[in-house]
Amino acid sequence: MALDWSHVQIFLALAEAGSLNRAAPQLGLSQPTLGRQLVALEESLGQALFERHSRGLSLTEAGQALLPAARRMREGAQELALALAARDQSLAGTVRLTASDTVSTYFLPPVLHALRQRYPEVQIELVVSNEQEDLQQRSADIALRMVRPEQEMLVARKLSEWPVGVFAHRDYIARRGLPQMANVLEHDWLGYDRSDRMLRGFAAAGMPVPVSFFGLRCDNQVVVWEAMRAGMGLAVSAVALGERDPALQQVLHELPIEPLPLWLTAHRELRDTPRLRVIYDALAQAFARPF
Repeated sequence: MALDWSHVQIFLALAEAGSLNRAAPQLGLSQPTLGRQLVALEESLGQALFERHSRGLSLTEAGQALLPAARRMREGAQELALALAARDQSLAGTVRLTASDTVSTYFLPPVLHALRQRYPEVQIELVVSNEQEDLQQRSADIALRMVRPEQEMLVARKLSEWPVGVFAHRDYIARRGLPQMANVLEHDWLGYDRSDRMLRGFAAAGMPVPVSFFGLRCDNQVVVWEAMRAGMGLAVSAVALGERDPALQQVLHELPIEPLPLWLTAHRELRDTPRLRVIYDALAQAFARPF
C-alpha cells in the first residue's frame, strides 16, 4: 500500500513522545485530532501500532518492527530537504535562528534590527530556547550557543568568550551588606530549576550546596536576572550584561567562574546558501567580541 509521509511523521512523533498529549504540540495538532488520525492510520494498516495505557502509549510488536524503517524515511526526507534548500540561491526567504533567552533578550535585538535594515527581503524566525535545537532536523538553520555542537554535519565557529560574574542590586547591598567570600553562603542566591549549572559551579568552588540553598529557582535566565534587579538576591551572568545597569554591582570577584564561549553553528550544506550566508556572516561580525 502507498503510505502517506504525514502518517509516518505521526507514527514517529507518537513513538518518540510516548503519548498523544506530548506529541500533539510537536505536530501542531489538537489531541483529539491526533487521536483520530492514529485510529485512521492503524485501520488503514490493518494492525495496531500502539498499546494504550494510563501512562500514555507504547509500541506493539508491529510498531516496533516499523520504527527503524520509519526513521530511515525521516532521514531521507531530511536529506532531500537539505539538498533542495542548498540549491536555493534566492536572498528572499526565511532564516530560522535559535539562541538562549539571555542572548535573545538583551543582545540580539539591535543586531537583528541592523540585519532587517540591510536585508529587508530576509525574514527571521527567532527560536528562544536554552535547549540544543536540532539543526540536522531543521529545527533551526543557525544557532548561537554557549556549547560546541558535536554533530558531524554541522560547522561551528567560536566567536568569543564572555567573562561571567556575580551581580547584586544596590538595594540588596544596602539591605544585606556587600557580599564577601567569608559570608558567601549567608547571602540570598538565585538559581536554576532543572539545570544543575549553579550546583556544579558551587561544587567546583569548594562550596557544595543543596538545591534548597537557592530561594528562587527558575530555568529562564531572564527571569532570574530580573529577579536580581528587583533586589531578591545574587545572580550570575555575563559581565557585559551587568555593566549596562548602573544600579548593579559586580561582587565576589574572587569566585572562580569560567567564561562562556559563544559558538555560531549552521548545517554544513546550508551555510553557503545566500540568505543564510549573509545572516551567518553578520552574526559572526556582530558577536566576534563580547558586547
